[in-house]
Amino acid sequence: MNERLVQRLARWRWVGVLVVLALVAGLLSVLIAGFPVGLYVIPSGSMERTLHGCDGCTDDWVLVDRTAYWFGDPRPGDVVVFVQPPSWRDPEAPTGAARRVELVKRVVAVGGQTVSCCDDHNRVVVDGRAIDEPYVYFLPEAGPANQSPFPEVHVPAHELWVMGDSRNNSADSRPPGRGPIPIDDVVGQVRWRVLPLLRFGPIEPSR
Repeated sequence: MNERLVQRLARWRWVGVLVVLALVAGLLSVLIAGFPVGLYVIPSGSMERTLHGCDGCTDDWVLVDRTAYWFGDPRPGDVVVFVQPPSWRDPEAPTGAARRVELVKRVVAVGGQTVSCCDDHNRVVVDGRAIDEPYVYFLPEAGPANQSPFPEVHVPAHELWVMGDSRNNSADSRPPGRGPIPIDDVVGQVRWRVLPLLRFGPIEPSR
């Protein structure tokens, strides 16, 4: 076999390897996208102390159940991952920034309910009644331990009012121009904290 033919065969062998690798990568991406459970890292402190995420700390890794709402809707108290709505995007974000951003917050009110803040004891009010939120945390470095007040909002059907557990350190439904998110934007429900192992355990909804 002459040298030129050997080189040609070697070149085609590598092309075949690259094709196989591309097919495997494509198959894996489809399988992962369609898998009923997703693994997410918490990148910010907006859900402290339920979920850790901050500069210089060990971020929590969580399992998200993508099938949780196939046959029902999110309920108040659920911790959910959702796609950031266009109205929530930072208009000053650099050109070319990722268009799909996934966030994690807690559902506070659902379609048909009213929500406002706050009563005389710094509590959120849903349907005229102050709700008990034992998970609420106030970051000392972020200012006073007070919730940002907002007037009564009627949550439209098929939408959710979401807030971070770290109430003075979370950009959520409260700022003007944001508001509730569509249920269709919800990716799934946060079920388990899997890393670090010292914090391993279920994320129970608060009812």
